[in-house]
Amino acid sequence: MVVNNMKILYIDLDGVIVDFESGVKRLSREDRLKYIGRYDEAPGIFKLMKPISGAINAVKQLSNRFDVFVLSTAPWDNPDAWSDKVKWVKKNFGNDVGNVLYKKLILTHHKDLCFGDILIDDRTKNGASEFRGELILFGSERFPDWNAILDYLDDQ
Repeated sequence: MVVNNMKILYIDLDGVIVDFESGVKRLSREDRLKYIGRYDEAPGIFKLMKPISGAINAVKQLSNRFDVFVLSTAPWDNPDAWSDKVKWVKKNFGNDVGNVLYKKLILTHHKDLCFGDILIDDRTKNGASEFRGELILFGSERFPDWNAILDYLDDQ
């Protein structure tokens, strides 16, 4: 699917652009114990996360050749996470009309319902494995980091 003469590229947030573990490490000891196995439900965790190395620059680079959107899932039982993800994108990419992700954040538990050409995700959950375009599995042997993905997408 081509829009504005560009292929549509979706990029997951957690574990692809955002270093989820960096947020876990910054939780209070009490919250780390309270939310073991479900850290995504810890209040404010998404505010604590740092970008994955190379992610911000990679997204900006890719936006020159693709129509880039963030396609992420937010935990159902942590409504603050929904707004925290918007705040994270604004903080790290800017809040003005000219930034590459301005109003380009989609939160869903059904990624397979979004039409596009490529999805970069670190998991196959929430419809990612049923996505109708190409799924690039971030962190896999073939695509261990952003450099590998940029090299691969240079040929697209």
